[in-house]
Amino acid sequence: MLRDDLWELGEPMLREVNAHPFWSGLRDGSLADGVLTYFVEQDTGYLLPAFGRALARCASIAVDDSHAALLTQCAGATLESAGRLRAAFVELAPKMDQPALAERPRADPATQAHCAFFAATTTGSLPAAIGGVLPMVWFNLHLSNELTAKRSAESRYRPWIDAYDSGPGFERGVQEFLRMVDEIGADCSPADRARLIEQFSLGAKYEWAFAELVLRRANGR
Repeated sequence: MLRDDLWELGEPMLREVNAHPFWSGLRDGSLADGVLTYFVEQDTGYLLPAFGRALARCASIAVDDSHAALLTQCAGATLESAGRLRAAFVELAPKMDQPALAERPRADPATQAHCAFFAATTTGSLPAAIGGVLPMVWFNLHLSNELTAKRSAESRYRPWIDAYDSGPGFERGVQEFLRMVDEIGADCSPADRARLIEQFSLGAKYEWAFAELVLRRANGR
């Protein structure tokens, strides 16, 4: 199945993302003040909305009705999650001794590049579009599971980790997404399959880059 080839390519990248000081700092509580605030500003203010719209564009070019329905559902859930996570952080920030969210945060240039990638990858063929959006879907499931399973009992970020966990419904949704990827991969040409894999690799690199930009820029906000 296509997902097996993609996992072979993406799993080493996922390990790098998971080991990044941003995610490990959340798990063990060592993440410096302000970094999580900056993450939430960039993620809920820009990245998640751009990703939700990218999924909606995928739905608009899907040939199979069941694929279009799934992508539309994912787009709606993604856009809803931006507001849910932002509201959760506003409530939890004082308990974690984190600075408040900026009222109108500016988009980091690297965040803008990530959003532009989502826009660009969804203007061509469906296989290329699906390859580009898949890492954020797939990696976020694993990152969320790792946060929940390996969080330190002493981590001050435990309340946020609990809020970030999307629950079993998200895991089921990702499995449906992967089945769709396998079906698209089985029906597309060798050239489209190669493009899907290429865009998947680029999308995976952006997942690491987002954690890196948050960690580097937060202290200079």
